[in-house]
Amino acid sequence: MEKIYPKLILKKGKERSLQNFHPWLFSGAVEKQDKELTEGCIAEIFSNDDRYLATAHFHHGSIVARVLSFEKCEIDQQFFNQKITKALELRKHLYLTDSAETTVYRLVNAEGDGLPGLIIDIYNRTAVIQTHTAGMFEAKDFIKNALLDISELQLKAVYDKSSASMEKHSGIVRKDSFGESKDTYLFGEKENNIVLENGIKFSVDWEGGQKTGFFIDQRENRKLLMQYSKNKKVLNTFAYSGGFSLYALQAGASLVHSVDSSKKAMEWANQNVELNFSARSPSDRNVVHNYFALDTFDFLKRENEIYDIIILDPPSFAKHLSAVDKAAIGYRNLNCEAIKRINKNGILFTFSCSQAIDKNLFRKIVFMAAAQAKRNVKVLHQLSQAPDHPVNIYHPEGEYLKGLVLFIE
Repeated sequence: MEKIYPKLILKKGKERSLQNFHPWLFSGAVEKQDKELTEGCIAEIFSNDDRYLATAHFHHGSIVARVLSFEKCEIDQQFFNQKITKALELRKHLYLTDSAETTVYRLVNAEGDGLPGLIIDIYNRTAVIQTHTAGMFEAKDFIKNALLDISELQLKAVYDKSSASMEKHSGIVRKDSFGESKDTYLFGEKENNIVLENGIKFSVDWEGGQKTGFFIDQRENRKLLMQYSKNKKVLNTFAYSGGFSLYALQAGASLVHSVDSSKKAMEWANQNVELNFSARSPSDRNVVHNYFALDTFDFLKRENEIYDIIILDPPSFAKHLSAVDKAAIGYRNLNCEAIKRINKNGILFTFSCSQAIDKNLFRKIVFMAAAQAKRNVKVLHQLSQAPDHPVNIYHPEGEYLKGLVLFIE
């Protein structure tokens, strides 16, 4: 018997975005809705003349529905099995699932894989789930079962790291008996947390670290940095656990300075340096790395060191459209200070992960920073997130990471 879901009925003429396969429905498009709709439940969306359009998770707020399917179907265990298996097939095409050099990758990237509100990252044999919506949070058992049904993943643990994201995005607070945010292992227990990325070792703390523990989306951009780093003085700002720093050191940089306001991140980064270089002989080691637990703006204004390469990879400055103007000033000032600290014929890797700032606006902001710094600048590369973070062509908002590699004359 076909399952019957509550309905959302659209205003006349408001079905166009769904007909164009955009996975978000905004509340202003809704004419009426069934009374039994609750936060995170499954809903079916119909046009004003009663034509089926999509099946979605329902949510209170400006985005009232996030589409799971544009075809009538039941959102059950089979649905999640098929979706996650399909996501794995893409990663096979990217040669990530059986790589001896890389044991960390994104398996599910929300709208990019047709599962809005769901992130799944693989760290060796551990899958880390992060849900951003109540609907996906309620489906976590389906998600866990789907992962464990894929034998080739050989998972030994499934960790749900959704407490912070659920509180931030859905207002759902999950606390343990001590009042702490509650994340949990849905299966197994903590496994080996030393992963490989392009042959470089990283210690990942998926329990206590940011996001799911590591910024996987920068993998290809970190690899690109290696082409420019040999014998160079490199500054990595907002360094976190030292991702870009390790790649620069591996490529033979003469000096690497890492800057981040977090002392805990400094400990991880130094541990990662030890993981990769402590076993080398003294004559081969030649690693000069210093970590500064300081605010990046303060460091750039205070220090007079001039670098051959600077990496700017800040956290999002604009969570919402209302913050764009203020964020633009922040990005401009940051890039201007960095450009002033770059040697003649040096390189700047600069990024924005603010979804509210598109790549054209970001480029204009960096142009203003270059003009303010009075340096001649050429664009060498235009960067985005790694391919295991695919962007649904009908959902351009999914291209959140913007990057430029600039040659500073």
